[in-house]
Amino acid sequence: MTISPARRREDFFRKLRRLAFGPQMLAFLPAIMLGAFWFGGEGFLFVIAVTMPTLLALTGTFEWPWSKGGGRDALTGLPGRSDLVDRLSRGMTEGANDRGDPSVCLVVDIDNVPSILSQFGDAGLELVLRTCADRIAFALREGDLLAALAPGRFGLALAKTPRTDLEAMIQLAGRLQDRLEQPISLDGTRVLLSACIGFALPSRLPDQTGESCLDAAESALAEAQEAGPGSVRAFSRGMRPRVSVPDNMTREVVAALETGQIVPWFQPQISTNDGALSGLEALARWEHPEKGQIAPAAFLPAIASAGLFERLGEVMLFQSLTALKEWDRRGLIVPNVAVNVSADELRNPRLFEKIRWELDRFDLKPERLVIEILENVVAQSEDDTTTRNIAALSRLGCGIDLDDFGTGHASISNIRRFDVTRIKIDRSFISHVDTDRDQQNMVSAILTMAERLGLDSLGEGVETHGEHAMLAQLGCNHVQGYSIARPMPFSATLDWIAAHHEKVPRPPRIGRSADDRGQALG
Repeated sequence: MTISPARRREDFFRKLRRLAFGPQMLAFLPAIMLGAFWFGGEGFLFVIAVTMPTLLALTGTFEWPWSKGGGRDALTGLPGRSDLVDRLSRGMTEGANDRGDPSVCLVVDIDNVPSILSQFGDAGLELVLRTCADRIAFALREGDLLAALAPGRFGLALAKTPRTDLEAMIQLAGRLQDRLEQPISLDGTRVLLSACIGFALPSRLPDQTGESCLDAAESALAEAQEAGPGSVRAFSRGMRPRVSVPDNMTREVVAALETGQIVPWFQPQISTNDGALSGLEALARWEHPEKGQIAPAAFLPAIASAGLFERLGEVMLFQSLTALKEWDRRGLIVPNVAVNVSADELRNPRLFEKIRWELDRFDLKPERLVIEILENVVAQSEDDTTTRNIAALSRLGCGIDLDDFGTGHASISNIRRFDVTRIKIDRSFISHVDTDRDQQNMVSAILTMAERLGLDSLGEGVETHGEHAMLAQLGCNHVQGYSIARPMPFSATLDWIAAHHEKVPRPPRIGRSADDRGQALG
C-alpha cells in the first residue's frame, strides 16, 4: 500500500517529538544546564530548570516516580503488567467481589501486529491499538481491569461471578473477537483484524498467585497462537510440553501437510459375532516423494514441535469423510470410520462445532463417525473443555472409543464422565491371549467390566487366528489387527471391502421363496 505524504509528515514529526522530549533527553540535561548558566547567568539557569521537566511531563514522555499512573502504556494509556499482576494477586488474597472469589485472567493478542506496523507506520499502529483497547474496554464491567502487556497484547482481570465458568469464558472470548474483527478505517483503507485469546480459570491454576494466573493465561494464549489466527484456548495443567526435533524435519512436515503427502490409511475392524465389517480406523501415513512411506513415530514429534496436531486432525477428518462418501457412492457397506483426536484438538473450544460442520458438509449422520481418544487423555485431563467437547460429540451421536485401554489408568468415573461408548483393549493384553492363562484372565476381567457398564469392546493388535478365536470366545465384540488386514491406502480398500463382504456367510433364510413353493406344488 502507498504511504500518503500526510502520514509521512506525521510520522516524521512524531519521531522528532520523541527524540526532542523523550526520556533520553535527561542524558543531556547537565550539559543544557551548564550552557544556560554560562550564556545567561543564574536567571536563565532558573528558567531552564523549571521549563525542561514541565515540557517532559506535558508531552507524556516522563512521569514522576510518585505518579499514580506509573508504568502505564505510552500508546494506549492503559495500566501495565505490574498493575495487572497486583490486581490478580489482590483477587487471590482478598477476593475480586463481595463473595471473595478470585479474579479470572484473560489475555488477548492481536494477530500480525508487525505487518500492521510495516504497512501503516507508528501512527497507524497507534490508532489500531487504541481502537482495540477502546473496543475491549467497552465490553467489560465496572471493576474489571484492562492492561497493556505488549504492543497488541492486552491482559484482563475479570471479577468472577457465579456464572463465570468455562462456557461463559468461551462466550466472552467470542464476543471480544467479534468486536475486534470489525473493520478499522485507516487512510481510506479497511483494516481487518483477528485475535487469539487465552484464559485461565482460578480452579485450574498450579499456584494461587497473580503471577501464576497471568503465566497460565499466556501459556494458553501461546497454544492458541500455534493453532492459528483467531483461536481460543483455556489453560489446563495437562498442556503438552514441546518436543525438540530438527528444523528441517519440521519444515518438511509442514509442507507435507499442505501438499497432501500425509494421508489416511485404513485398517478394518470386524465383528466377532458374524465376521461382518464393523468399521475402519484412519491412520496417518506420510507418503514422501523421495523417501517413500515414513512411519508415524518418525514424523509425529515434528507435528508436535510445529504445533500442527490440529491441522493434522483437520486433514485426516476431511479425507476420512471423503472416503466414507466414496464408499457409499460405490455401494460398499462401511458402517463408520474412526479418527484419532489428539489432546490438543480436544482443548479447542470450537472442536465440536468444526466436526458438526464437516458432517453437515458431507451430509453424513453423526453415527458414521467414531472419535478415538487415548486412555491417558481421560486419565490425566482436568480440562473442562475436553470434557465438554467429548460430551457434545457423544450427544450428537458420534461414537467415542477409548483407545489403548489398560495403559492409562482411567477410572470408571472418568469413563462415565467422558461418555465413552467402546473400549479398545491395548495389544499388550491381546498378545498370546490364546495360550497365556494370565492374559485370558486379564482380558476376561476387562470384558466383564465393559459388559456391566454397557460398553462395546474391541481388541486391537490381533495378529493370529488363535488370538482372534479366543477373543470371540471370551466375548469381545470386535477385533482389529494384522490377522484381519494391515492398514491400506484408500484405493486398496475398494477391493478388500468387496472381497470380504463376499466371504461373510449369509444368515439362513426362514421359509421358502415363491419359486421354491411353485416347484414343490409342481
